[in-house]
Amino acid sequence: MMGPLCVFLRNYKMEYMKEPATFSQGNILCCQCGIAIPPNAANMCVACLRTQVDITEGIPKQVMIHFCKQCERYLQPPGCWVQCALESRELLALCLKKIKASLSKVRLIEASFVWTEPHSKRLKVKLTVQKEVMNGAILQQVFVVEYVVHSQMCDDCHRVEAKDFWKAVVQVRQKTPHKKTFYYLEQIILKHRLHQNTLRIKEIHDGLDFYYASKQHAQKMVDFLQCTVPCRSKSSQRLISHDIHSNTYNYKSTFSVEIVPICKDNVLCLSPKLAQSLGNMSQICVCIRVTSSIHIIDPNTLQIAEIDGNTYWRHPFNSLFHPKQLEEFIVMDISRIQERKQGAGAGMKSNKHTLSEAWVQKTSELNTDHQYFCRTHLGHLLNPGDLVLGFDLANCNLNDEFANKMNPHNLPDVVLIKKCYDRTKRQRRRNWKLKELERDREGMDTGDERQYQDFLEDLEEDEAIRKNINIYKNTVIPVESDTDDEGIPRISLAEMLEDLQISQDATGGEGADMLTE
Repeated sequence: MMGPLCVFLRNYKMEYMKEPATFSQGNILCCQCGIAIPPNAANMCVACLRTQVDITEGIPKQVMIHFCKQCERYLQPPGCWVQCALESRELLALCLKKIKASLSKVRLIEASFVWTEPHSKRLKVKLTVQKEVMNGAILQQVFVVEYVVHSQMCDDCHRVEAKDFWKAVVQVRQKTPHKKTFYYLEQIILKHRLHQNTLRIKEIHDGLDFYYASKQHAQKMVDFLQCTVPCRSKSSQRLISHDIHSNTYNYKSTFSVEIVPICKDNVLCLSPKLAQSLGNMSQICVCIRVTSSIHIIDPNTLQIAEIDGNTYWRHPFNSLFHPKQLEEFIVMDISRIQERKQGAGAGMKSNKHTLSEAWVQKTSELNTDHQYFCRTHLGHLLNPGDLVLGFDLANCNLNDEFANKMNPHNLPDVVLIKKCYDRTKRQRRRNWKLKELERDREGMDTGDERQYQDFLEDLEEDEAIRKNINIYKNTVIPVESDTDDEGIPRISLAEMLEDLQISQDATGGEGADMLTE
């Protein structure tokens, strides 16, 4: 039998130790429309709550944004222009900054672009925001902000279009009658695209002027020139205006760059000290190339040397002859010289040239028996009967400090420079071309075209020069074989580039300038 205590314990377990019951959340009626809704702090459904409260109030639904079509940049107030691609993170951040003050009263959850036609001049951004409303209730809302793109020219492009406003100018000068170095420098600038930041390029008699909107771009050009050609530079600045309240100054800077007055095919007379430091080479040398340094060769020994800009300005020398003083000779006889052992301290010898002894006669003196004997470095090109250009030192008056002090027996009678070819045939068969800088020409000489043709011929004859520049195929002249039976130097097809003309407006519409890569 169970006692009263056992019965009590059994009833207690059944009454108090059973599992707790689960309760479901009840619904309430909306105070506006009366539909059943889960309970919330406002006691209203979402639809009625939105009719009572608009959390996007005060946020503009249409905003203006400025875009420069010339440089394809957007204006970031107050005066900064930034490069942004369509539907990029940078452009989205720029759009949100336009309404940053209005978004401070809500919580931004998400922002994304809505696709629009690139030509529509419209940008649409879909925003998701949250805000605490009546009695602590949090309301979330999605809406679209439309940005109207207005065209406005930036300050930099405005200065470019004005063409008269500049803050820095680089004046490049070379005191020489021939412009071979400038033609070479022009192609180097085009290859490295150093001309893109210029406001204007002006060509004068003895050089070029590059105008820039900022001093930094001008300094970059000066640094490039110092690495490309042997030169020296100096700078100055002029005060234009001064604001005493903000303590700001407006200067115009001028950079003067002087290139060494030496060109290819010049006959040089070095100082005795410089000639000795270059390996005891002869003072009479020929300049075969001007790149970042002056490349010279001794026509008597084939010894070569390089002179940089700093060395030249410490030991300056001049050209003995003007390019127009070149005379035409005919080779009567030529013989190669066997290589001899070099003396102590001699420099490097050229492997591309052949030392020879030649008897030559002026084409203007063929009715006489007067011939000249000389040594030349062109033995690999010349044969009896060939025409060659050179300088006559035997019948000229030299006005040079170092040449006048030399022993007359050490001066050669003739210095041969280069072999002559039929210029008309070379121009007719030239199937390549070069690009040129867009510049203002003032006071141009009639001999510039002849000098430019000389530069083109130098490119055909010297591979070391043309490897630094871009050469393009000329589609007007049909491309022929690289081989030439007459021995005229030509540029191979492998060294030429295709001249591609890519249209900037790919779609043809007004808003095509907004398209980016």
